[in-house]
Amino acid sequence: MLFLSLLVSALLGVVQSQSAPRELYSSLIFSKSLSTVQSHSTTSYPQQTTRTGTWQNTAADSWTSGFFPAMMYELNKRKALCPSEDASNTNWRTLGQAWSTALIPLGKSNSVGHDVGFLSFPFVDELALNSSNETAIAAINSFATYLANRYNPVVGCTRSWDSSDPNRFTVIIDNMMNLEVLYVSASLTGNDTLRQIARKHADTTMNNHIRADGSTWHVLIYNGTTGGVISKITNQGYADNSTWSRGQSWGVYGFANMYRLTGDTNYLSTSRRLATWFIDHLPADGVVPWDFDAPNIPNPRPADSSAAGIVSNGLLLLAQLETDGSLATKWRNAALGILDSITDLAWAPSWQSLLSNATANWPQNNYLTGLVYGDYYYIKAGNELLAMNLTTC
Repeated sequence: MLFLSLLVSALLGVVQSQSAPRELYSSLIFSKSLSTVQSHSTTSYPQQTTRTGTWQNTAADSWTSGFFPAMMYELNKRKALCPSEDASNTNWRTLGQAWSTALIPLGKSNSVGHDVGFLSFPFVDELALNSSNETAIAAINSFATYLANRYNPVVGCTRSWDSSDPNRFTVIIDNMMNLEVLYVSASLTGNDTLRQIARKHADTTMNNHIRADGSTWHVLIYNGTTGGVISKITNQGYADNSTWSRGQSWGVYGFANMYRLTGDTNYLSTSRRLATWFIDHLPADGVVPWDFDAPNIPNPRPADSSAAGIVSNGLLLLAQLETDGSLATKWRNAALGILDSITDLAWAPSWQSLLSNATANWPQNNYLTGLVYGDYYYIKAGNELLAMNLTTC
């Protein structure tokens, strides 16, 4: 039977490696998403669940509101890749457009600051389908301008959280994921200053946010006048000297993406370092903890299913870009292993979300929930595995 399985996979052109969890291609992904669509208005966005799996919602002016419409675009891709999974006649792209509409004014005024990059995701997806969509073009350019206006050339970064103290300039590792909108807008407008801002931010983060061993700090406080580093701390991690898993995940993914956008091998090397540290510090069960240095309190130590999804996508991107074949295999297998472990733990058929066991913010006692961005990156990882020919529907 094993020989037959290998032969069938070979005939289908599937690269043999660790297998993908079948839940990634469950029909529940479509049916749950459609149920959420039907129970929400297009200005009410699922953000996280209760500890029993019921969605709690947010208005458009939230850093997470771009993920649900972006999820609709991922489902549009999935339906094309795996048509038998979706028994409905749903037009997921149309739903993505509908849930994106309320985000458009946030390019001019919002409370999310640097996270306009996340808000741009569905518009970037739309542009990939229709490069002349004026609504998407205008939204992307608006978000990019907003982010660029948060740039401080003395610090060499875009500001993350605002502060009443003009000398307190905060930058978080998460911000690596917001840089792509600057590149997309630059390609649309020819404004190379946007590319320069993105590269300078990435270079400054590369120099200051990463420890010698390849782990990362969550938050850096700069002096906005001199550009000097005041402190290196955490906000959502266990301690200032610990490694918050979602932050490390953003770093792996963000630097791989900067390598994709620029071809600068310094970003490739940095993503490799962060990925190696992440893999080497996974516990024996392969489940991504909320913080790598947090104690087992409560026991077992809470996981973060969203960090697992984020880093899996980062590793899969890194594998596609990798110039070293053995490392590409390492990143692929690590992503598959992480997805398998988190699926075993967190796949939640009875919940409204796809996954449980996310940790949004442990210091605020916000854990053991589902998170919309956890679901988004879980679906996206499944699509990437299909696109990479590593599995079938």
